[in-house]
Amino acid sequence: MFDRRLFRSFDFLLLLTVIAILLMSLVVISSVTMHDLSGDSYYVQRQAMLFGVGFIILLVIVSIDYTIFYRFTPYLYGINLLMLLAVLFLGSSAGGAQRWIELGFFRLQPSEFAKFIIIISLARHMTAREGDFESLFSPIPFFAHVAIPMGLIFMQPDLGTSLVFIVIVFGMLFMAGAKLRHLAFYAIAGAAVGLPLLFTRLQEYQRMRLFIFLNPDSDPLHYGYQLIQSMIAVGSGGVWGKGLFADGTQIQLDFLPEQHTDFIFSALAEQLGFVGAIVLLVLYLILIFRILRIGANAKDTFGMLICFGVASMLVFQVLVNIGMSIGMMPVTGLPLPFMSYGGSSLLMNMMAIGLVLNIGMRRHRLMFGN
Repeated sequence: MFDRRLFRSFDFLLLLTVIAILLMSLVVISSVTMHDLSGDSYYVQRQAMLFGVGFIILLVIVSIDYTIFYRFTPYLYGINLLMLLAVLFLGSSAGGAQRWIELGFFRLQPSEFAKFIIIISLARHMTAREGDFESLFSPIPFFAHVAIPMGLIFMQPDLGTSLVFIVIVFGMLFMAGAKLRHLAFYAIAGAAVGLPLLFTRLQEYQRMRLFIFLNPDSDPLHYGYQLIQSMIAVGSGGVWGKGLFADGTQIQLDFLPEQHTDFIFSALAEQLGFVGAIVLLVLYLILIFRILRIGANAKDTFGMLICFGVASMLVFQVLVNIGMSIGMMPVTGLPLPFMSYGGSSLLMNMMAIGLVLNIGMRRHRLMFGN
C-alpha cells in the first residue's frame, strides 16, 4: 500500500515548475503551428495528449519505491541494448538519420529512453563500487558501461545524444567521488584521441554543423540557414516580443525551420521576447535547483546519483539547445526539455522527474547501508 505520509516530503514546487514549462510549450506550439495541417491543432493536441500520458507514468513511478529499479537495472540495461540494436535493423529514417521504431500509434525513439536507463544503471554500478574512486583507473569501468549504448546511438547517427551520455557519466563520476584531476585527464585524453577519429566517422552535414556556427554567413542558404534564421527570430523579438499568434516574420512566414521542435526557443523569443525567454530560464533554474536539492538530501548513494545524473542531462540539453538557437553552439538536434514537440523526449523526461520526486519523498529512509 502507498503510504500517504510520504506526501509530506513531496516536492510540489518541482512538479509545478515542470507543469509551468509544459504549459508554455503548449502555448508556443499552438502559436507556431496554427497554419500547419490546414490550420488545425494537431501538434498541440498530440503534445497535450502525450503530456497526459507522461503525467500518468510519472504518478506510477512516484507510487513505487525507487529501490526496485536497483534490483531490475541489469534487465533494463539489456532491454535498452536490444532496442538500440533494433533501430539499426528495423528503424525508420528521417532527415538523414535512422533513430525511430514505428509502432503505428507512436514513433518510439529508443535513444531518448536510453538516457533514463543509463542514469539508473550507472547509479547502481557506482553505488556498488562506492569508496573505490581513488585510483586513476577507477572511472574506466563506467566509461565501458556507457560505451556500447553510446556507440549504437552514434551509428544512427545521433551525435547530440552521444554527447549527453558523456556529460552524464562525467557528472555522476564527479558526484560519486572521482577526483577532478582524474576526470580532467580522461576528458583531455578522450578529446585528443577521440575527436580526430570521431571526425572521420561523422556524416558531411554533421561535420559542417560543427563549424558553420562560427560563421553561418559563409553558407547562408544551406548549412548556415537554420542558425541565421534562428538568430534573426531571437533578435526580432526585442524586449516584449511580437505577441503570440502575431505576424512575426520568422515564425508565421516559415523562415525559421523546426519551429516547434529543435528551435522552439527561437520561436518563443520572437513571440514573447526577452521577458518570455527570461521567464523560461528562471523556470529551468528552479527545476535544476529542486532536483539538486533532492539529490543533496537523499539518504542513499543510489538516489543521490540518479538526481545528479538527471540534473546533468537536463542542464546540458538546455545549454546546448539555447546555445545553438542564439548561435553560440553547433546545431545538434537536441530537444529543449519539456518544451520541444516530441513524444519520446517528453515521456522520458516525465519518467526522470517522477523518479526524482520518488527519491525526494523517501529521503527519510536509509537504503543500502549508506
